[in-house]
Amino acid sequence: MVAAAVPVLNAQQASPGQTTAATPQQSAKPKANRNKPFPQPNVGPSQPTTAKKNPGRDKKGTGNHPGGNEKTTDDNAGNGKATDNNGAPGKVTNDNRDSYADAMRRYRHERHDQDWWKRNYVVIVLVGGGYYYRDSGYWFPAWGFDPNYESYDYDGPIYTYGNLLPDQVIVNVQHALKELGYYQGDVTGSLGPGTRRALAAYQADSGLEATGVVDEPTVRALGLI
Repeated sequence: MVAAAVPVLNAQQASPGQTTAATPQQSAKPKANRNKPFPQPNVGPSQPTTAKKNPGRDKKGTGNHPGGNEKTTDDNAGNGKATDNNGAPGKVTNDNRDSYADAMRRYRHERHDQDWWKRNYVVIVLVGGGYYYRDSGYWFPAWGFDPNYESYDYDGPIYTYGNLLPDQVIVNVQHALKELGYYQGDVTGSLGPGTRRALAAYQADSGLEATGVVDEPTVRALGLI
């Protein structure tokens, strides 16, 4: 359970298992009619799940984040819950849009307790198995906010728009990639390996840097903004 009940961000589209009010989902605008299949991920996507407090569960770490808790299983759904600190004085409120490279440089890849995060960032959300903070148009993992919720499929920035939570942005990306024939998995709202491979293939074919991440150029190319 989240430590304190707080208002939930207004989302433009409800994610799988989302408890916030649903609004009409943005439809993807395919750039081209592509029918080529994208190779099926070796690890099948799991069904949507809700994070549980279970500190002792076995986690496979493949990233370079503290504790090595990045999951390599494919896309798990997120249930976004928001902690909005209401713009208290001294909090980071910068929502100007950085490039992905700038966002990586700004990423506070550090462990801090809840008090530190709440003192320094205005919006912190629980999505699926981990907390995220928002800064400069991106969502980032908030390491240490709650050690019981530190399961991230991707340890890095996720571009956002229209006040969408991280999983809601990924749902839209997955729908768009699926319509274009790049993504063959379930629409789960999780940036797992299958989604990242589909993103990289689309980016390469579209003349974008094939990073396999959700950045502003990719979201624009997919017609989501």
